[in-house]
Amino acid sequence: MNAIVIRLATFDDLPALRALIPESVRGLSRPFYSDTQIKQAIVQVFGVDTQLINDGTYFVAEIGGVIAGCGGWSRRRTLYGGDQMKAAEDPLLDPSGDAARIRAFFVHPTYARRGIGGAILRASEAAAREAGFLALELVATLPGEPLYRAFGFEAVERYEAVLPGGVMLPLVAMRKEVGVR
Repeated sequence: MNAIVIRLATFDDLPALRALIPESVRGLSRPFYSDTQIKQAIVQVFGVDTQLINDGTYFVAEIGGVIAGCGGWSRRRTLYGGDQMKAAEDPLLDPSGDAARIRAFFVHPTYARRGIGGAILRASEAAAREAGFLALELVATLPGEPLYRAFGFEAVERYEAVLPGGVMLPLVAMRKEVGVR
């Protein structure tokens, strides 16, 4: 098996990321969400947040030169969602009191359960700690929750995001301390 190569995402990766994300959601979410929930989430929520690429906090995982997964972290307030959810400026967080955000993890179903999510998560956590953050927060989808639990995140709250047409999308707010204040 080819090794997993983790690198920062670039704007040249956008076409591959825009293809990968819906494939990931469709392929890995079916045991957890209905077809209607998946369809609405792809249109309304899941997508590339180009601010993460701009900030240099978004990674891709390549196997044999193919982008097999993506994800990252953020020093900004937004917890989840792609560009289609952006309506206002996204202010910076203060590492002395705020938690960095773990954001936008997607793995192509062909490459699922090969350590890609974990490799990106380790790179994201290390980068956030290097930037001075002592805690991490995220909003997990139901299929993503086991990965984050395996890496020490704890559920803080379960809730449902309301999507257009009254579609409810169950999500899990999670947190992990990575340093001492």
